[in-house]
Amino acid sequence: MSVSDKPCTQDARLREVFGAPVAELYETAVSPDASAALTRAMELRSFLALAEEQVALIRDRVHEAMAPERGMDELSADQLLMDAQWLQAALGARDGYRIALAGLLRTMPAPVPQSRAVRMPQQAITTTSPSAKAAPAPQRAGAVRARRP
Repeated sequence: MSVSDKPCTQDARLREVFGAPVAELYETAVSPDASAALTRAMELRSFLALAEEQVALIRDRVHEAMAPERGMDELSADQLLMDAQWLQAALGARDGYRIALAGLLRTMPAPVPQSRAVRMPQQAITTTSPSAKAAPAPQRAGAVRARRP
């Protein structure tokens, strides 16, 4: 299974920020015109998905070792200690990737919603030339006023 297919706790946040499903984001991230932020976000997402998978594997191994139906003679303090150390390392990696991804997403400029983006056709843009009719010059305070009869 590819890392892009593995579930990740931040998938909904990435979709919210970038406005596309994770599979599309991975495709866009490898294109030459991909933003640096998207490329980094997807790299961090890949590392996070792997770290979360490791946490789940270790958790499941500990649960299996501690299952009530297992015999007391099968318990190994050394094995549980090793699993605890691996779990600590996996949780540290997961937390680091989550912090890095959250920081990246927080510092990104806000995306412009598609409904608010306005594109003007090229013909609709006009400029006023200097020879166009200018507005009348403002009158000075001491200017002559029209006489009344």
